[in-house]
Amino acid sequence: MTKAEFTILNHLYERGTERKNELPEVALTQILSDSLSYERLVGKGYIDRHSGKITAAGIQALEPYRVDNAIIMAAGASTRFVPLSLEKPKGLYEVKGKRLIDRQIEQLQEAGIKDITVVLGYKKEMFFYLKEKYQVKFIFNAAYNIKNNIESLYLARNEMKNTYICSCDNYFMDNPFHQYEYQSFYAGVTVRDRTNEMYVETDEQMRIVEMKKGKAEGLILMGHAFWQKPFASKFLELAEADRSIGMYDSLFWEWLVKDHLPELPPFYLKEYAANVIFEFDYFDELRKFDEQYIHHTQSKIISNIQSVFHCEEAKICHFRKVEEGMTNTSFIFQIDGVDYIYRHPGDGTENIINRSHEKRSLEIAKEWGFDPTYVYMDINEGWKISIYIPSFREPDYQNFDDTEKILAVLRRLHAIPVSVDYGMRPWEDALTMEELLVKKDPSCFHTFYPLKEKIGKLYQMTKADGVKKCFCHGDTYRPNWMIKADEDVILIDWEYSGYSDPGIDIGYYIVDAMYEFDQAEQFIRAYLKEDYNEQRCFHYMAYTAIIAYYWFVWAMYRESCGAIMGESLYQWYEMAKKYADHLL
Repeated sequence: MTKAEFTILNHLYERGTERKNELPEVALTQILSDSLSYERLVGKGYIDRHSGKITAAGIQALEPYRVDNAIIMAAGASTRFVPLSLEKPKGLYEVKGKRLIDRQIEQLQEAGIKDITVVLGYKKEMFFYLKEKYQVKFIFNAAYNIKNNIESLYLARNEMKNTYICSCDNYFMDNPFHQYEYQSFYAGVTVRDRTNEMYVETDEQMRIVEMKKGKAEGLILMGHAFWQKPFASKFLELAEADRSIGMYDSLFWEWLVKDHLPELPPFYLKEYAANVIFEFDYFDELRKFDEQYIHHTQSKIISNIQSVFHCEEAKICHFRKVEEGMTNTSFIFQIDGVDYIYRHPGDGTENIINRSHEKRSLEIAKEWGFDPTYVYMDINEGWKISIYIPSFREPDYQNFDDTEKILAVLRRLHAIPVSVDYGMRPWEDALTMEELLVKKDPSCFHTFYPLKEKIGKLYQMTKADGVKKCFCHGDTYRPNWMIKADEDVILIDWEYSGYSDPGIDIGYYIVDAMYEFDQAEQFIRAYLKEDYNEQRCFHYMAYTAIIAYYWFVWAMYRESCGAIMGESLYQWYEMAKKYADHLL
């Protein structure tokens, strides 16, 4: 069957089911005026000449083009959609009176697509109502935070037939789905400006022949896709081949298609009119589309910001994602032209961080001039607001001048006459986190008992060597230092601060710099100046191992809560082992 014949039959079928065809009236008139195609269909008995309606034989002729099912990807955390995505997945936000994913499922069902699978990951439990409401199926993607949506499609491989591929956060003004589709395609629209979407070049038949980023205008991919079984099979073959390599782990599925277009079965663009398909990558885009989000977002985070600045919601704007930190997630926002940063606490941090202690430390740090960025912190929920510093650099671990700047701040910090009744105890705190880990998995720590024994021995050797406690920062790795253009130094993030052993601050800087023993000794000597001696040097070297061990156990705990620590976990393990073995 030709495409023109299919379009005529499908239109007549949908007219009989009172489904509105998405084709513009002019294009539809042109196709229906194709008398040759129409006469062929009449001749085959697919159209009744007298009534102009599709016959039973015509409906049967459409069967090879039947859409079997749909897969909706809803696993991602949508980190660009801050702050709303921190509270619930983007697909669950209500737009024009209905949740995005509900609207899409209902549109699929209206088109006759009853077999619907939803792939879940981030805050998956918030989607569970869909099963009872719509009788959908679930697939769970445990790697949603370390892999992109190719993983979701691979996990749904057993559902791949003639299948719609959908994203839960698309909004379609008109229902784009159909009972029958002629060929594999990706939806798209024409734009006249530069976007961050994937642009495509097509041939005369609208087959996609090239895909690229960064064009000034043209056809972009946006919305849903449809894969016929041969296309799905080849895509899954390519995805399977990449699983041991991971080249596409961080990329959207379109990139795999882009790189393998010649190997894949024909893939077409199905163009839609402007303002039919919407994607909301950023919160400000949603505000433009649905005005309820200008004045009443129903967001607890926005309410938190309002409570601090006593302003209308509309004043809070220009949200930008900040790369996720090791402990928390943050985003930038603006009020009256001033940028601020909002810290959203990470899952599980309530078990290892005392927020009332952190708030007291922030007040001390601001009072003594170490962190002038602090604005407000909530001790019950752990969120914090600070002034955003747009221009600064982090210290260079190999630069002597930078080292001197850092040491000057640490010497001044350790000398302030402040005593609080809390602070890091890295050895004891590591034991507490080990208990939390073992509760989750009794065997998870067995391999590390030899290292634990060495660190415990080092800790006992430091207890009576006369180094006094003082007010410390506790987390002195490079990203917490800001060296401004005027060379002023700011030290941020005081979650682990308190009255502690100064070896924590010196040792962790050494750990993060991955200094060799001679570099570490030189750093300690520069810090102690005239107070340097072998016993004190041993103390600070020992705390290098102790604090590395603390962060290693901390990283294991954070990963047990779903965070991704990457190579930092191994780096801390290696530094703890290396320095413990050297000193013992």
